[in-house]
Amino acid sequence: MKVSSALAGGLAGTLTVASMHEALRRITPDAPRMDKLDMDLLRKGLKSMHKKVPNENELQRWAVGGELLCDTAYYSLAAAGGRKRAWLYGAFLGLAAGIAAVVLPKSLGLPEEASNKTLGTKIMTIGLYLVGGLASAAIATLVDSAGSKEEEGEEATEPLFDNLDY
Repeated sequence: MKVSSALAGGLAGTLTVASMHEALRRITPDAPRMDKLDMDLLRKGLKSMHKKVPNENELQRWAVGGELLCDTAYYSLAAAGGRKRAWLYGAFLGLAAGIAAVVLPKSLGLPEEASNKTLGTKIMTIGLYLVGGLASAAIATLVDSAGSKEEEGEEATEPLFDNLDY
């Protein structure tokens, strides 16, 4: 797959996780709070480097920017499997990120309640990242398919889901 397809998929995965995270946060008190975990991680890193920790609003902007950049790069790896394995890679990347988000806070000395509050919180955390990986694979595959059709001179305006059996 092309880099542009991979990056489109990575961005789609990132935006999917972020929007679902925000929706869950507004619906249930047991929702994962990865935003708080990101800010705690930044705060801890800055303190360990003896740097001034910015105020909460600035820290949140840094966390969102870092998440956008890093998660997009991470989810773009789903395209490394090509069209045939993008879904497998996306699922694996999502599961790996979700499990890491549940398991790593304790070993990093971060508050665990952001992703480990309840069993439901743990399941939602893993599910968020899994869905992000699958969204990344879907968009990377669709963008790559559309780009391939344009290169071959075919009309890329035909519906993308024509070949699905219902």
